[in-house]
Amino acid sequence: MENNTDLKRYDLLIGGESVPPGGGEYSVDLDPATEAPIARIAQGTSADVDRAVQVARGALKPWNAIRAAERGRILMRFSELLRANQDELAAVESLDAGKPIAGVQRQDVPAAIDTLAYYAGWCDKINGQVVPARPDALTYTVREPVGVVAAIVPWNFPLMIGMWKIAPALACGCTLIVKPAEITPLSALMIGRLALEAGVPPGVLNIVTGKGSVVGDALVAHPGIDKVTFTGSPSVGRGILQGAAGNFKRVTLELGGKSANVIFADANLDNAVRATASGIFFNAGQVCSAGSRVLVQREVYDQAVELLAQRAQAIKLGDPSQRETAMGPLISARQMKTVLDYVDIGKGEGASLVTGGRRVGDRGFFVEPTVFANVEHEMRISQEEIFGPVASVIPFDDEADALRIANGTAYSLAAGVWSADIGRVHRMASELRAGTVWVNTYGYTDVRLPWGGSGDSGFGREHGDVAIQNFTEPKSVWVSLTP
Repeated sequence: MENNTDLKRYDLLIGGESVPPGGGEYSVDLDPATEAPIARIAQGTSADVDRAVQVARGALKPWNAIRAAERGRILMRFSELLRANQDELAAVESLDAGKPIAGVQRQDVPAAIDTLAYYAGWCDKINGQVVPARPDALTYTVREPVGVVAAIVPWNFPLMIGMWKIAPALACGCTLIVKPAEITPLSALMIGRLALEAGVPPGVLNIVTGKGSVVGDALVAHPGIDKVTFTGSPSVGRGILQGAAGNFKRVTLELGGKSANVIFADANLDNAVRATASGIFFNAGQVCSAGSRVLVQREVYDQAVELLAQRAQAIKLGDPSQRETAMGPLISARQMKTVLDYVDIGKGEGASLVTGGRRVGDRGFFVEPTVFANVEHEMRISQEEIFGPVASVIPFDDEADALRIANGTAYSLAAGVWSADIGRVHRMASELRAGTVWVNTYGYTDVRLPWGGSGDSGFGREHGDVAIQNFTEPKSVWVSLTP
C-alpha cells in the first residue's frame, strides 16, 4: 500500500475519548515481517501529555471513591473481555511486533489475562495494620495509591509487560498514562478501549503514543506524575532516573540482561540444550532474560555446542501469522543491524561462528538463529546485551569458575543451572547474582513471583505483592486515647 493516507489512523486515548495529537502528526507503523505499512499512529506532544496528566489527576478521587470490591469486579470484567477478544489481541500483537502467533496465543495473551485477574483479586485486600506503639494511643497504618503513574512499555512484549504495569496500578487505585513503544502501539490502544468497555471510568487509563524523546521525556519530567514504571534499556533507564529527580518521583526500572545458563556435565544434556535453545531463540532473542551466555562444563562442551547448533538449524523461521512458525523477525531494521554488527564483532574477536549469523531474505527483519563457540568471558558478545538470536557458548571448569563467569557482568536479572547434584544447584542458586534462578528449566515467569534485578538490570520488582508496594504509599495514623 503506497498511499499511507489510506491506512487506518489511531489517535490518542485521553479521558475515554479518541483525541488527535496536538501537533497533527502521525507516524507509519510497519509490519516487521514484511516492512509493509499497517497503520498511522498519533505522535503525541508534551501538550498532549499535560492534558493526559490533568485528566488522570482528575480521575484519581472518583476511581478511589468506588468500593474496593467493586473495583475488583471491574478489573475482573476487564480480564474477561481480554479473554473474549483473545484471538484479535493475539493477531494484533503478532502483526505489530512480528511475534509468531502460536507463541502469542500460548504465552503473551494468557499471561496478560492471568495478571489482570490476579490483581483484580487484590483490590479489597490491600490492608494496613494496627501497630501497638504505646498504650495511650491507637496507632495504625493504611496503604494509599501512589497517585498518577506513567507506564513506559517496551516493544518486545507490549501486551504482557504493559499489563504487568497496568493491572497492579489499577488495583491499588492509581490512574495511568501508558506510553507504548513507538513501534508497537496497537495492543495498548486496544486494551485501553476494552478497559472502558469493562467499566474502568474515563481518565483512569489513558494511552499516549509517540516518541520516547517527546512523550516519554515529557512524562518523566512532568510534576503531575507521581511514579514512573519503565521496562527497557539501561541507557534510557539512566535518563529516566535523572529526569525523575525534579519532583522525586518514585521509579521502578526493569532493564537489560546478559543471563547465564549454566550446564554441568552431570545434567540431562538433551533437556538442557532443548531449554537453552528456547531460552535464547524465543521471540528472536528479544527477551531481557534471554539465556544469551551458555556456560558449559568442558567435559560436555563440544557435545552441547553440536546439539545447540542442530536445534538452531531446525528452527522454522518465517511468517509470524503461520502457526508452524517458531521464530519471527527482529522488530526493526535498526535492531537487525545491531544484531548483525554483533555477529561481525564476535567473529572479529576470535569466536567461532558455528551456525547462523546472516540475514534471511530481503524483506522483513529476519536473522538466522546464531551460535558462537569458543567464546571467552571478556569478549563483547559475552558482556554486552545483543537482544537478538545469538548464543555465546562459554566453557568452564568447575563451580567456582562457573560462578566467576556467570556473575562477571553488569547485569543480574536471571540465570539458569542444570545439574543432577541437589547440593550443587542449591549452592549455585545461593551464589548466583540474579533476581531469578531457574534450576533444570529456563525462562518461566509467573505473576505471583517477584521479577526484576539489580545493577544494569534495574531496581525494584514487579509481580506478586511487591507490586502492591510499588503502587501504594504507607501512611501512619496516630490517635490519642487520652481524655
